[in-house]
Amino acid sequence: MSRSRIAVLTGISFLALAGIAAAQSTADRPMTQERPASAAVSRRDQPDEPLQQSGPVVERRSSRGAEASERRIADTDVATAPVAEVARVTRHSVSVGGKSVAYTATAGTLTIRDDDGKPIASMFYVAYTADGMKGAAPRPVTFFYNGGPGSASMWLHMGSFAPVRVKTPNAQYVGPAPFPLGPNPDSLIDKTDMVFLDAIGAGYSRPLGDTKGEKFWGVDEDIDAFARGITRYVTVNHRWNSPKFLFGESYGTTRSAGLVYALQQQGMQFNGVFLLSSILNYGIRDAGFDQIYVTYLPSYAATAAYHHKIPQPANLDGFLQEVRAWARGPYQAALAKGHDISDAELDATARQMSAYTGISVDYLKRVNLRLDLSRFRKELLRDQRRTLGRYDSRYTGFDADAAGEGPEYDPSDVAVSGAFIGAVHDYLERDLGYQTNMTYRPSGQGINMGWNWKHKAPGARFASSVADTAQDLGAAIRQNPHLHVYSLNGVYDMATPFFGTEYDLSHMWLEPSLRGNVRFAYYPSGHMVYLNPDAFRAMRADVARMIDEATR
Repeated sequence: MSRSRIAVLTGISFLALAGIAAAQSTADRPMTQERPASAAVSRRDQPDEPLQQSGPVVERRSSRGAEASERRIADTDVATAPVAEVARVTRHSVSVGGKSVAYTATAGTLTIRDDDGKPIASMFYVAYTADGMKGAAPRPVTFFYNGGPGSASMWLHMGSFAPVRVKTPNAQYVGPAPFPLGPNPDSLIDKTDMVFLDAIGAGYSRPLGDTKGEKFWGVDEDIDAFARGITRYVTVNHRWNSPKFLFGESYGTTRSAGLVYALQQQGMQFNGVFLLSSILNYGIRDAGFDQIYVTYLPSYAATAAYHHKIPQPANLDGFLQEVRAWARGPYQAALAKGHDISDAELDATARQMSAYTGISVDYLKRVNLRLDLSRFRKELLRDQRRTLGRYDSRYTGFDADAAGEGPEYDPSDVAVSGAFIGAVHDYLERDLGYQTNMTYRPSGQGINMGWNWKHKAPGARFASSVADTAQDLGAAIRQNPHLHVYSLNGVYDMATPFFGTEYDLSHMWLEPSLRGNVRFAYYPSGHMVYLNPDAFRAMRADVARMIDEATR
């Protein structure tokens, strides 16, 4: 989930200058049983050089004043990611399905190296592995990450299948601290080990040395970084023979579709890919194309029904099937005619569209039947001076300017952000014992705006200007006919509407014998399905079932 909205980021722990050397020595000492201990190099402050200055000599009246004037920043004062891999290990248990599961939590870093062996990035992760008996069959391992691009994995980590989670009410604002973080009875730890990875530049993941962040900030660059990070984890922790899954949310699904193909090309085969609130083809969002308006229409209809702006359908699923058929039929045909559409067809299309969306016929005509998301979010409840959420259109907010063109903020974002950010800071330090003087970044600075969207799809001679990784996922399934794909969708998700996901996945050009590899599930929720307790439990059952099926 992208959180480029967040402008001010806070750190988990700021150590006093006098204790940095001791604290870093402890924090950087690997503790896993699976790799040898390797303490970080200890560096001492170099003596300050005499201050060189011109002009009159100023009398220094105290040693403290002299230090403030003369002391320069030393290397040990700079917060940097460790080159040597760090692991902080703790042991816990949680009750899942009425049974206690003992597990090991590891908060640490993976050192990513280029083809010449040079360390170029430190990737932060938190892993949860169930404590099992020796000689048992290899457990599945699932790699989780959020999107953005440039988001840390704290949303999935703190909200979904980890042994702990932030408890959230359905479509309501989470209250202030202390935040409701506690044991997760719907964890997947009984089914799979889990590894939550942060993109380079987000969370505690950082470039190393003279490597710039831009090296990782692009579709193909990001896929390469995650491929190296996952390969490193699998190698260090001896998981090459474990069943493997990818679980991405939002832009993380764009990553997953390209990543599973890239890793397969390197010899790492996967059992399944989970796509939560996905978008694989960004080309449909380019100006001048009408597909995006078709994509949003069923989500508009579901939202209008939820807010009682159209008559309540007796069966929501059946109603949305009706809207899908009209959107890809008469509506798409009307849009294709551009300004050559007749007055009669314009009027008929606007009236039917109004019946589905709750937006007036006059307004729809004035926008040429092309209803942008920001306009819909502002217009549907304008008579109530309310705006709609983007991540979840069930949330509403208030703008200072009720007559504006679009919403001033996303109420479904601010409703939960404070709880997740506060919880992850407290949890990493207090429960997992991970301390550092670096700043935890929920969303990496400048990553989203600086993203390189070019992507070279399998078989293509040249990179396209906008990513479509559905082609990669299709190639991965054709080359690995045992690969399962599960598309998980929130009906009220306006960031990645479910009809767009269906469009993307239907353009992978799979033969009929392989189309059954792809399944869909829909929940009465928004982008972050796990925020709705009932929807989350249903999703947990679906994910657990697929893991069982894909590992038989």
